[in-house]
Amino acid sequence: MQKVEHTKRCGVEICCGSFADALSAEKGGAQRIELNAALPLGGLTPSVASLKLVKERTSLKVICMARPRAAGFTYSDDEFYQMKDEVQELLSAGADGIAFGILVPDATIDLSRSRMLSDIIHEAGATAVFHRAFDLTPQPFDAIEALIEIVHADRVLTSGQRPTALAGAPLIAQLQKNYAAHIEILPASGIKPENVTQLIRETGVTQVHASCKGAAEDPTARSPFVSFAYRGGSEACYHEKVMTSHVSELIQSVSEV
Repeated sequence: MQKVEHTKRCGVEICCGSFADALSAEKGGAQRIELNAALPLGGLTPSVASLKLVKERTSLKVICMARPRAAGFTYSDDEFYQMKDEVQELLSAGADGIAFGILVPDATIDLSRSRMLSDIIHEAGATAVFHRAFDLTPQPFDAIEALIEIVHADRVLTSGQRPTALAGAPLIAQLQKNYAAHIEILPASGIKPENVTQLIRETGVTQVHASCKGAAEDPTARSPFVSFAYRGGSEACYHEKVMTSHVSELIQSVSEV
């Protein structure tokens, strides 16, 4: 197992669903974001236009999601062709890295397709990130070794195969201890200012991924007869967005560890 050259680390990565989110993240002190579309679906490939705006109007490092659809990570040939083309377009538009994850039906990593994307990303001088599809793999240590030795991923995003990173801290700590010299470990899910210090101390990680979301109202989400809301009940006319204050609080908490 060989050591790899990592890109410069930054302590906090903010998950963004739009150009507006990116502006809020930078205002709060973030240096790197993961740019998506459709975050309520878990994050899909963002538009090239949104990436260009972020690169033109901020100094952020931008990792772009490459995910052609929601609900799973085993893709047809047509979906993979789309995915590959979108990766190339995002890299050409200035993406600093791409987050992707491809599995075969038994939930192990699709090594050939993942290596293909990793090679494309590295040829562009960008960072290859395997996202939380990793959290579905049945043997996480086999999976991370494959990411290192075969896929040549630079970073893996994980909640430690649990609903939140704090719940998955024991596995994250093992991954950090055993593999951090070969691949960056980036914890995600449920990370907040009030628990990030505990997570870092329990796992030894040097960076975290968080959403820092709050609710914003849009009264046009529904009428008495038609609804385009994705939240229910009294929150039906609200959507999520990155809150500058939440980003600032998280970064302050990280700096105190």
